[in-house]
Amino acid sequence: MAKKRVPDWLNSPLWSSPSEQHRFSSAVPEPPEQPPSPPPLTIKQDPPSIQHSRTNHNHNHNAIAIATSSSSSSASTSSADENSHSRQAQSQANLLAELSRKVIDMRELRRIASQGIPDVSGLRSTVWKIFLGYLPPDRGLWSSELAKKRSQYKRFKQEILINPSEITRRMCNSGNYDADEVKCETRGILSRSQITHGEHPLSLGKTSIWNQFFQDTDIIEQIDRDVKRTHPDMPFFCGDSQLAKSNQEALKNILIIFAKLNPGIRYVQGMNEVLAPLFYVFKNDPDEENAVNPQFYAFRWITLLLTQDFSFVDILRIWDTLISDPDGPQETLLRVCCAMLILVRRRLLAGDFTSNLKLLQSYPPTNISHLLHVANKLRVQPV
Repeated sequence: MAKKRVPDWLNSPLWSSPSEQHRFSSAVPEPPEQPPSPPPLTIKQDPPSIQHSRTNHNHNHNAIAIATSSSSSSASTSSADENSHSRQAQSQANLLAELSRKVIDMRELRRIASQGIPDVSGLRSTVWKIFLGYLPPDRGLWSSELAKKRSQYKRFKQEILINPSEITRRMCNSGNYDADEVKCETRGILSRSQITHGEHPLSLGKTSIWNQFFQDTDIIEQIDRDVKRTHPDMPFFCGDSQLAKSNQEALKNILIIFAKLNPGIRYVQGMNEVLAPLFYVFKNDPDEENAVNPQFYAFRWITLLLTQDFSFVDILRIWDTLISDPDGPQETLLRVCCAMLILVRRRLLAGDFTSNLKLLQSYPPTNISHLLHVANKLRVQPV
């Protein structure tokens, strides 16, 4: 039986890609035409040296192409970085110019800030406070507004974050009772007649401070659990350090006060995550009363005599001065610590809370001779 021939139109390039066309045509070949016999050719082999030269030429060409591509890529990256830095510098200049006005143009400030706020110490914090209504557009009112809001929050802490037993004790000491009843103060307890129904720990009255305290306990415990889970990968929020514990306590207090001041909302799980960026930005504002507490870094400097902050060779050089100084090692050590702060002064002023804390806890390598020279300049000159 004769094999059926595939129709010509099926092998048309219109129906297949070049690779598929090759596959089909090789599977079912067309009957070849008889080409004319070519004249005899003499194939000349290239000399090995020429082949080697051409091979090297090809390799050199490829190397040049790769180098050119790499150089072009590096140039593009460098150019992109320069453009990014240029845009940040321009944005920073525009924001500072707008913030320096006596009355800030909110529309213009929003336009500039929408492109991103440079990560410069205090800049983002100030802009956020203005947008959130914490600071007014009029710069002349900033000092008074800050003082008023800080005083208000301090009052909230005193009135809201107080244990009912403390309230009862204050009432006992307020002088509303006669002399005989005030004797309870010396005994450290309250007589039964002094405690009203609303002030009794077992009272279920709606106005009872104790009943309200027990109702708030569940919310406070929830807040405490959530705060401890806030950004566990950031030492700023989590860990056993004094910084993390202090920040957790501050977050907890803020959320409790918010819940008490907003009984219709109270606390909803996840509010700690909403608070975290605000707290982080405002905590890192150098204009706020949030300077890096010396106990976070100086405690180790002083108690261990700088033995964990410099190389062993540098420690020996510092100790030469500590031991030989006529003022004694304690005074000399304090001068050295002050000199350490002076040498990184510019970096501290330009950094935020987190970067400054990291800098001071991991002091950078420095010229010890220069450090001791600066420390000696701090010596009190006799009058």
